Amino acid sequence: MDLAVHIVSWILMGLGAVFLLIAGIGILRMPDVFTRMHATSIGDTMGAGLILAGLALQSGFSLVSVKLGFVFVLLIMTSPTATHALAKAALTAGVKPKLAEDLEDETSKP
Repeated sequence: MDLAVHIVSWILMGLGAVFLLIAGIGILRMPDVFTRMHATSIGDTMGAGLILAGLALQSGFSLVSVKLGFVFVLLIMTSPTATHALAKAALTAGVKPKLAEDLEDETSKP
């Protein structure tokens, strides 16, 4: 049973690392600030949540897992709020989202 818990926890932590890697690639590949924020907020929340779940399994049922649960709740509450505040600040500053027409114009230029 102990081996199964370790395997599941390492799988969760590995999946979390993959989500964080995909979010990092999303920062580089996406065309504007809004799509970059979307890619990172989704990947960040999911990746960190999976890593915290894997760490909670590793620690067993103890005070450490309760603290990891509190960190997860804090992450779930603050990450979308911070992303929303950044998007609102970008819109207030006059940053316009790139639309499909803008992207087609960029790809057709030599």
